[in-house]
Amino acid sequence: KDVYLYEKKILFVKNPNEYINDSQRKRAIEFFERIWKYFGKSSIKFEKNKKRKFEDFGEFLKSIKKDFGSYQERRKELLAKGRKWFKNRVEKWKKYKVIPEKKFKDLEIIYPEGKTFKFGKTKIKFSEPRFHGIEYSRTGWVFSLVVEEGRKKFLYTSDLNGPIIEDYADWIIKENPNFLVIDGPMTYMLGYTLNRTNLRRVLENMKRIVEKVKFEILIWDHHLTREPLFRKHTELVWEIAKKKKKKVLTAREFKFGKKPVVESFS
Repeated sequence: KDVYLYEKKILFVKNPNEYINDSQRKRAIEFFERIWKYFGKSSIKFEKNKKRKFEDFGEFLKSIKKDFGSYQERRKELLAKGRKWFKNRVEKWKKYKVIPEKKFKDLEIIYPEGKTFKFGKTKIKFSEPRFHGIEYSRTGWVFSLVVEEGRKKFLYTSDLNGPIIEDYADWIIKENPNFLVIDGPMTYMLGYTLNRTNLRRVLENMKRIVEKVKFEILIWDHHLTREPLFRKHTELVWEIAKKKKKKVLTAREFKFGKKPVVESFS
C-alpha cells in the first residue's frame, strides 16, 4: 500500500532469489509484485535461472572450528544438519524463477550483497549474506552494511541476534565505526531457540566490541528489548560499558531519553 514511498529512490533490497528461506521468498514475491505493478504497470517479469555456484558461507567462518567443550558433540550434530539443510536450499534456489534487478522510470532496484557503492563523498558497503543468528539458522540470511563519509563511519548489523557468531564480532571490531546499531540476542526465547551456550557467545562478543571499538554511541536493541529481564540476562555487557565509560543505549534511550517500555513491566 505504501510503495509510493520509494518514488525517485534507489532501493537496496535483499536478493530474493538466493540465500533465502521459503517464508522470505513468499513475502519477497508479494512485495516485488506490488513494486512491479506500481512502478512498471505489470506483474513481475521473471527470468530464467542461470547456472551458478552457491557458496556455503558457513564454511568460511573461523568460529566453525571453535571447541565448545561439553556442547561440542551437540554442536557437531547441529552443524551437520545445517549443512544438509543448506544443500537442500541450494536445490530449491536452482529451480526458482528469477526476480531480476530492475530500473523503472521512478525507481531502481539493486541487490547489493557483497558490493560497494559511492554517492558523492558517501560510501556504502554491503556484506555478503549472513546467518540470521546461529550458523545455518533456519530463519534465513540477512546482510549488514557500513556507511562512510569523511572520518565518520556508521555500522548496521541487521539481524545477527547478538551477534552470536564470533566472525561477525571480529568484522565489527575491524571496521571500528563511530556509530553502531546492533540487534541484541532474543533473551525472550532463552531455553527455546536461544540456549545458554549461544547467549554466552553473545556476551563474550559484545564484551570484545565494547572494549575494542572506539565508538561514540552503540545502540543495542531490536530482539533484545522484548522482555523485561533483558538487562539481567546481558548484565555483563552493561557493566563493562559503564566501567569503560562507553555509551551503550537502547533505541528508546537514544531517541527519547527513556527506558524501553518492557522495563516498566518488571
